[in-house]
Amino acid sequence: MTGEAPRPVVWLRSALVVAGVPAVALLVLMATGELAAAPGLVALAVTLAAGAAVARIWLGALGGLARRIRAAAAGDGLPDLQVAPLLPSVQAVADGVTRLARSLAERNAQVDLLRRADAAILEALPDPLLVLSAARIPLRANRAARELLGPPPSGPAPADAAALLRHPALAEALDKALAAGAPATADVLLPVPVARDVAAHIIPMDPPLADGGRVIVLLSDRTRERAIERMRADFVANASHELRTPLASLIGFIETLRGPAADDPAAQQRFLGIMAEQSDRMRRLIDDLLGLSRIEMAEHQAPAGRADVAAVARAEADAMAPLLAARKAKLVPEIAEATAAPADADQVAQVIRNLLDNAIRHGRERGQIRLAAGPGTAPDGRRGVTIAVTDDGPGIPREHIPRLTERFYRVDKGRARSAGGTGLGLAIVKHIVNRHRGTLAIESEEGTGTTFRVWLPGG
Repeated sequence: MTGEAPRPVVWLRSALVVAGVPAVALLVLMATGELAAAPGLVALAVTLAAGAAVARIWLGALGGLARRIRAAAAGDGLPDLQVAPLLPSVQAVADGVTRLARSLAERNAQVDLLRRADAAILEALPDPLLVLSAARIPLRANRAARELLGPPPSGPAPADAAALLRHPALAEALDKALAAGAPATADVLLPVPVARDVAAHIIPMDPPLADGGRVIVLLSDRTRERAIERMRADFVANASHELRTPLASLIGFIETLRGPAADDPAAQQRFLGIMAEQSDRMRRLIDDLLGLSRIEMAEHQAPAGRADVAAVARAEADAMAPLLAARKAKLVPEIAEATAAPADADQVAQVIRNLLDNAIRHGRERGQIRLAAGPGTAPDGRRGVTIAVTDDGPGIPREHIPRLTERFYRVDKGRARSAGGTGLGLAIVKHIVNRHRGTLAIESEEGTGTTFRVWLPGG
């Protein structure tokens, strides 16, 4: 080890400490006459010189040792503590410090490994998790939490973490957990961008985590389970109500065919045709109910992928040819290249299909329907894709517009049933648009027609 030059004052003090006792002894001997003056002065000079040299070597070695230790503490790795071979005691100290530094480095490596493992475990958990400080400031959030609450705009906190922590039920549970030092739970309903039903588990940490975390908030998304429960109840209620009329018709026609019309071929053919229409209506109703339930179950999960809206719109326009021919209506496409993302192409097709079907069935016979699709902006200015379907039918009274997307809501029930609709098409459109984080606008004027306008994110 290369020694450092000691400061003069420190060096002189150290030299006096090393050579002080022998020098005093020589002076006493010269004073008592036991030692001649000339040899005594020579011995005194040699003693002082030797003390100064030893002090310089010791101070230089110790100063270099201190410098290397400070450098290692600042993060420059393990110190190289080799001193002059003439100072075995200092070398023993250096060896001890080296062993201590190596042991601390190994322990720090183990602690760092444990921290990384801890972070990896939290990141991989399927349920959203937040780590809060004693002041309820988010310190960490795992991947599931960022997906649920939005990516952090800056720092570790997800975009909607502050709004979540201000929720009255969750704030009360946090107060209870911190006061009692015991876990607490809360049921939280997050209304935007789509309704989510979340169970929050609050776990206080004592002692705190390495990063100062005092509270862990574990969120369990129960939206899908609640949607399944509602789906079962709604399916039974809706099916039992909406299927009652066509089922009663089928039973009545069957009894008629068995009785008064048993020998009347003309009546049989007419009744069988009506029965076929009612059966097809029941099939479409069940298909739409099941499709709507599946969409509602996944509504809280944003889609992945991309949808070529122009290609989808052209395909759906071509598929509507038979229904257009039956109503003697004309379809005017105004389609420009546009891509929705993130989007589910099949569901985007379902939106266009239901809007076209609704316009054809409820528009004017021999009328004109316009399908427009292309780049557009949302009401708040975001870029994306706009899909608009316009008919020239009788229009919709203003008071009915807010309820059009409800299940089985019909402005004119008799006309809607005769048109062959199930009453679920616009409800399906609304839930698909919600899942895509888009918007649905309805514009109508009585006697002029109606426009359904959908905006989806993309470009």
